[in-house]
Amino acid sequence: MEPKKVAAAAGKNGDLVDDDQEKWVCDSSVDHKGRVPFRSSTGVWKASLFIIAIEFGERLSYFGIATSLILYLTKVIHQDLKTAAKSVNCWSGVTTLLPLLGGFIADAYLGRFWTVLVSSIVYLLGLGLLTMSWFVPSLRACHAGMCLEPRKVHEVVFFLAIYLISIGTGGHKPSLESFGADQFDDDHAEERKKKMSFFNWWNSGLCSGLLLGVTVVVYVQEHVSWGAADVITTIVMAVSLLIFIIGRPFYRYRVPKGSPLTPMLQVLVAAIAKRNLPHPSDPDQLFEYPKVVAKGRLLCHTKNLEFLDKAAILEDYETPVDQQSPWRIANVTKVEEMKLVLNVIPVWLASLPFGISVAQSTTFFIKQATTMNREIGNGFLFPPASVFGLTAVGMIISVTFYEKILVPVLRRATGNERGIQILQRIGIGMLFSIATMVVAALVEKKRLGVVEENPTKGSLSMSVFWLAPQSIISGVADGFALVGLQEYFYDQVPDSMRSLGIAFYLSVIGAANFLSSFLITVVDHVTDKSGRSWFGKDMNSSRLDKFYWLLAALVAANLFVYVVVARRYSYKNVQRSVAVADCYQGDRSRSHV
Repeated sequence: MEPKKVAAAAGKNGDLVDDDQEKWVCDSSVDHKGRVPFRSSTGVWKASLFIIAIEFGERLSYFGIATSLILYLTKVIHQDLKTAAKSVNCWSGVTTLLPLLGGFIADAYLGRFWTVLVSSIVYLLGLGLLTMSWFVPSLRACHAGMCLEPRKVHEVVFFLAIYLISIGTGGHKPSLESFGADQFDDDHAEERKKKMSFFNWWNSGLCSGLLLGVTVVVYVQEHVSWGAADVITTIVMAVSLLIFIIGRPFYRYRVPKGSPLTPMLQVLVAAIAKRNLPHPSDPDQLFEYPKVVAKGRLLCHTKNLEFLDKAAILEDYETPVDQQSPWRIANVTKVEEMKLVLNVIPVWLASLPFGISVAQSTTFFIKQATTMNREIGNGFLFPPASVFGLTAVGMIISVTFYEKILVPVLRRATGNERGIQILQRIGIGMLFSIATMVVAALVEKKRLGVVEENPTKGSLSMSVFWLAPQSIISGVADGFALVGLQEYFYDQVPDSMRSLGIAFYLSVIGAANFLSSFLITVVDHVTDKSGRSWFGKDMNSSRLDKFYWLLAALVAANLFVYVVVARRYSYKNVQRSVAVADCYQGDRSRSHV
């Protein structure tokens, strides 16, 4: 065939491939009938808006409960401040660690859609039980309106209800966010950019639900009853679940392929078995499937953790690879996926002190508000838990600023389609969290000074809006660090582990809540021995200002560690039709997906 005809044929074939890529989604996802999805009728914003809707409802319900939990425990259950703070941290810790199990089940067995559906039903059962604990006479805290000690049956039912909500959140949270991100095709340039915006708009929807939860729901708790608020959260969650189910024909689904941990164990076993073999001088000597037969995306070889590369050394050239034991030979992509998981561990550990500072906004910040002047206008009382709404406002402002102003400017300046690297975004959030703790310490010092000047009136002469700066700065910190952590743990884990990736992000907050409880116990013990504990029976006999300074110092010291970890980090690098040896991480300034 003549060269011109060959070129023309190749051009036509290329056009056909491009047309197919525009018509079909070829990223291993399927539609609700198990077929290859149409790009025009599935996924992207038309699907993710249904998913953001249920997140809005779930966060409204969750934060309506979570932000007032410490108040319920102290006012209705009659726990003291230390015990209540530990109970809240324990519940928050369980709620944010259970997603590790829920994410694993979603990735390995049930799939994300069905995990969200089942866990949302469990969540609804918890909300229903919580409502019953207030309205059913035999389950109520007291027979009369007020009592000094609640009935034991109420405590049992109450804690059973909130831990059912924890179990529901454990499956719902990691699966839903990763399911939302799955609606965008990483191999399609336009959809990939939209996916980068998805996490920002996801958190805007989340914060909108949070804002209503800590204003409307909390107002009902304060001025009507706890039970009426429980009815609202139950109805909102039920309607949100219905909306999620209605969106089923528009979703793109990932078929679970068994435990994502087994291939990693196979890589480790194969690398140990071949530990005495020399490392190849040329990465092209390592085994990789051809792109035309590979199932899913292939990853480029990287130079870190080279010991694991030995798992991809082919020993038996006579037997087809498919007939060889996966415990003796792994392809480069499997090896790189193992490296990805090991690489996220230092980032996870370096994020924990930031998580400890985040934990204070749902405990001590709210208790501070109860001691201050909350009157607005003609007798309207600002609910203490609504202080957390200011955090949501700060987060919405920072996310909108980042998405609409900062990212476009930085894209033009750096040529990076993200604007800045994910770890840089997280580091900026950590800086703001230090500022949060410093401002919180200064405000608490002033509040205690007002109490000392007038012990009778206490800090009631001080407006609750003195807490606004620390709450808004905390929201800005979350807009950078929490959103960045979500994107990081979704993007930088193997494609088969993305629900688990979101669970890793949530486990940062969960582990940090447990660490916060442990830190409170240690500080209480040490300071009590020195004469006066920093955690008294109430806010006015405590020294939270010193505790906030301690947290500021802890996060600041950790930031230096985090910078070292971030500078040494190699981002996930997907093959774009190139040879293994040609796609090293090399230029870290370019965007990786």
